[in-house]
Amino acid sequence: MSVPRKRVAILISGRGSNMRALVERARAPDFPAEIALVLSNRPDAAGLAFAREAGIACAALDHKIYAGREQFERSMQAMLEIHRIELICLAGFMRLLTPWFIGQWSGRMINVHPALLPSYRGLRTHERALADGVKIHGCTVHFVVPAMDEGPIIAQAAVPALDDDTPETLAARVLEQEHKIYPAALEWLAAGVLRVEGNRVVRVGAPGATEALRNPSC
Repeated sequence: MSVPRKRVAILISGRGSNMRALVERARAPDFPAEIALVLSNRPDAAGLAFAREAGIACAALDHKIYAGREQFERSMQAMLEIHRIELICLAGFMRLLTPWFIGQWSGRMINVHPALLPSYRGLRTHERALADGVKIHGCTVHFVVPAMDEGPIIAQAAVPALDDDTPETLAARVLEQEHKIYPAALEWLAAGVLRVEGNRVVRVGAPGATEALRNPSC
């Protein structure tokens, strides 16, 4: 008897590069999650067109028409409930979420950040890393908590920072790794092989899951 796949919403604000990687991986018949909704706070987000062409339900809720952040999020929550969403992936969603909304999705909402957390929280991560002269940079998938970029870490991937790097060239190499570890992290979450202990994420069950975590590109 097959186990029903988890219904996932991807929240975007722009082109949705990581959204595409998630959609592509979820097309595998043995993937434990399905992308059931792409939701944007910007009606003109380029990623919505890709999602429509892929046959995924889309919704756009323009945050600018709402009186406040919580009013916007309550509309977003209603839309997620209509589509029976079980897990959320943030993919370039450029809105800070309130503790109320995050509380609705505790342990069920993840994000990808273009730096090796806890270093370089926030924006302009590649520029700041190069300015500091780091030799290793990378990306992180983590659970979302009320404090920005501070949730328990699910997966990380590192890339070298080269002497002739610009923020753009470094960003391109980091993005390649994001496209590998984000779908892998969603797979582990949907399969139920992750457990949070304090601020650490521990892998349980599914013998193959630990090896996949060591080798997210496979």
